[in-house]
Amino acid sequence: MKQEKDGAENINLVSPTIYADKIADAIKLAKEKGLKLPIIYNSNGYENISTLKRLEGLIDVYLPDLKYSDDKLDFKYSNVKDYFEIASEAIKEMEGQVGKPKFDENGMIQKGLIVRHLIMPNHIDNTKKVLKWFKENLDDGIYISVMTQYFPTYRANEYDEINRKITKEEYDEVESYIAELDIQNGYMQDFAEEDEAQYVPKWDY
Repeated sequence: MKQEKDGAENINLVSPTIYADKIADAIKLAKEKGLKLPIIYNSNGYENISTLKRLEGLIDVYLPDLKYSDDKLDFKYSNVKDYFEIASEAIKEMEGQVGKPKFDENGMIQKGLIVRHLIMPNHIDNTKKVLKWFKENLDDGIYISVMTQYFPTYRANEYDEINRKITKEEYDEVESYIAELDIQNGYMQDFAEEDEAQYVPKWDY
């Protein structure tokens, strides 16, 4: 309640899945006490339907990733074998719960689904398959956020194909494919050469 009084626009729950049961109880209690802020569920998309069912009516905005369309990639880079199957069904459930995005007079989201996808170098076909699935399986009013901020970190240097940022040519190819699919609603980050440090928190304070 303090955040609301201090002017917060929403409550953004980041990677909240392991605490979903407790979060559900806390949201119910907060709403009973008068909380009006939109609750955002910000996740990697790899969600059990049963977990999402417990959150129905409590979450205002779902903000999931849809990382991979290819099970070979999800196993190689994230050590799971069924990411697309699980995440795509979870996203359909999210759509059924909250529907198309609704914004206030200031452009702040109040309710709805926005799907995120990060373009990876040398994997433009993966991005195209994700975009095609998005276009063919979700309502035209659902938004997608295509992110271009990938940069190699942690163990990326173990894989030559992703040990760099995306190129302008890759960016342009994805942009053209979005136009080809006639995706109307969403966002695409600008292509930029700036230092990746802007995306990395400083841990040395």
